[in-house]
Amino acid sequence: MKAKHRFLLAVAVLGLLMTGPFVVSALLVWLDMKEAERRMLAELLLSRLQVGTMMTLVGFAIGVGLLHKLFRQYVEGLLRMAETLRLMLGANRNFRVSPGGPPEVRQLAIAANDLATQRDALMDDVAAQIAQAKASVEEEKNRLAALMSELAQAVVVCNLDGRILLYNNRARLQFKALAQGPTSVAGGALIGLGRSIHSILEKSQVEHALEVIRQRLAASQTALASFVTSTRGGQLLRAQMVPVLAAGGESETSLTGYVLTIENITRNIEQEARRDQALLALTEGSRAALGSIRAAVGNLADYPDMEAALRERFVGVIADEAGKMSQSLDRTLADFSDSLKTRWPLEDVLGIDLIAVARRRIGDKLNLPTKTEELDDALWIKADSFSLVFALTFLAGKLQDHYAPRELRFRLTAADKLAYLDLIWAGPAMSAETFSTWELDNMQIGSESSPLSLREVIDRHGGEVWYQREKAAHRAFFRFVLPLTTPEIGSEAEDRQRNTDRPAGRPEYYDFDLFNFADPSIDLDRKLCELTYTVFDTETTGLEPSKGDEIIQIGAARIVNNRLLRQEVFDQIVDPERPLKPESIPIHGITEDMVRGKPNIDIVLPAFHEFCEDTVLIAHNAAFDMRFLQLKEERTGFSFAQPVLDTLLLSAVAHPNQESHKLDAIAERLGVHIGARHNALEDALATGEVFLKLLPLLEEKGIVTVRQALEASEKTYFARVKY
Repeated sequence: MKAKHRFLLAVAVLGLLMTGPFVVSALLVWLDMKEAERRMLAELLLSRLQVGTMMTLVGFAIGVGLLHKLFRQYVEGLLRMAETLRLMLGANRNFRVSPGGPPEVRQLAIAANDLATQRDALMDDVAAQIAQAKASVEEEKNRLAALMSELAQAVVVCNLDGRILLYNNRARLQFKALAQGPTSVAGGALIGLGRSIHSILEKSQVEHALEVIRQRLAASQTALASFVTSTRGGQLLRAQMVPVLAAGGESETSLTGYVLTIENITRNIEQEARRDQALLALTEGSRAALGSIRAAVGNLADYPDMEAALRERFVGVIADEAGKMSQSLDRTLADFSDSLKTRWPLEDVLGIDLIAVARRRIGDKLNLPTKTEELDDALWIKADSFSLVFALTFLAGKLQDHYAPRELRFRLTAADKLAYLDLIWAGPAMSAETFSTWELDNMQIGSESSPLSLREVIDRHGGEVWYQREKAAHRAFFRFVLPLTTPEIGSEAEDRQRNTDRPAGRPEYYDFDLFNFADPSIDLDRKLCELTYTVFDTETTGLEPSKGDEIIQIGAARIVNNRLLRQEVFDQIVDPERPLKPESIPIHGITEDMVRGKPNIDIVLPAFHEFCEDTVLIAHNAAFDMRFLQLKEERTGFSFAQPVLDTLLLSAVAHPNQESHKLDAIAERLGVHIGARHNALEDALATGEVFLKLLPLLEEKGIVTVRQALEASEKTYFARVKY
């Protein structure tokens, strides 16, 4: 029962206590009196009814006033004290109850403060012991952080959903340099804790690399995968992936995440291309010069003055040297041609692993049964496994569409220094023109597409592909001719020995809770502590968005795994394209000179939209900020449809008996420090700290999901405010 309901009940009881005994006594006397006595009593009472009623009402009013005072001092005072005690227990242990009210309540407040002081001493002692016990772990983590920050390569650690758990400074700088378009605004980058690596690297390539690692783990082989991908801006990245395994695990089921080392190889490829062009010009130019020398030697026969023996000797020497030079150029050009075909960075792939991945992909994408025939399990191929598996799946899809085979078969054999990988099916013959068309088309599998054609993939590998028919068996196959390679790794026995020699219980350099996170998509029934948030604030030219006031600053930060990430922020001043109101400048401190030349809302809002994508929004008095964003949806084409939580409303839910729910008042109650007030980023950071402090208080009231938080917020009085 709410406090006001209890007060009304107490007033009703007071009224009954004041009138009840009189009414009951009068009724008993009335029943015991004779008729004449009753008439005399009625005349007596009626003559004095006004005075009696007035005295009763005055007495009742005095009683209600006294009751209200006692109610405020004892009931409401104790309720406020209870909320304060909960603050001391959870959100702000340094908060103390202000002794006030009647002596009994003051004594209770003093006793509560004494208990809190004693509790703090015990907690400080426990915290000191925990800090001492964790010192060695922190030292190892600091060593890891120092090592990561100094690495020359970009390193990113992800969980199986592709969420980033750790990255070093090199990765941040590298992807910040690659950021384009909206991402580049406000110092944005493609990388951040809790964000998806798939916004940087092609998701299908990452999943393919994971599949290769699972195959190698299952076969107790060295678990390593490499691939090359390109960014939106055309930059070329080489990525190497190694698995992160659960403690004591060495199988694919113990895979919990992966580590990526990423290198930008665009400049290297461009330099190699220029070198290739120079080498090609040299060889072709020298070939023309050799032709001229041979022609000149042939013309020596037209000089009769030269002795015949000397002429023959001279011609023979020049012809021999020209022939040797020509042969040398032919060999160089042939080697150069092979180099061009394999210029794209390739990796050593075990042939049976490649076939296993291709079979699984064909089964998943096409639901087409596959089998194997003759397989040489010792063949290693120099290949880009992603594009090669894509090509095999593409051909399988074409066969399914045009010839509907019941199954496909794989065969892998060796011939000299080449590997023959055959994709076999039983069915009618196909024409060479059909295969030529397939060979030159850009490859597509359902909704997935590749800018490469089958022919370009084969040329990249320096190999060949053709269609061949086995007439006797009434079958046909596509044969991929690929170069063999010898991987620079030890034998399987050596690998197993190294695994055996590995000390038990590897040192753990991380304790990331995010490894256990599933994909944090926005689900209203998901727990509040499990979601990713963007907490933001705006500064504006005024308080009336519907009358033309504009945003002049947006500040935001992310909350991941219940941590406010102060290093991953969005902070941008916006040109409002209208004069600032003089009366607002002293409040936010932003002047005309500060906004002049800054990007307008058409540029900043898409960047902010990308920053807060796939997160729940948090703001203080969110209706005000969201109104400004909503008024720009039609102009910019970007809408913010995700759930929005308001710390003002959540504070009213957690502390319904507190008089103020302004950000400053809440921050003081919860022990949150605010930096520069009315700076969008500082206010956003303070709002984030307030939200994290409110979470356990809301949980005490049974509010643990986003849906419950939204429903509770809508019931508060402050939710009626509109802008």
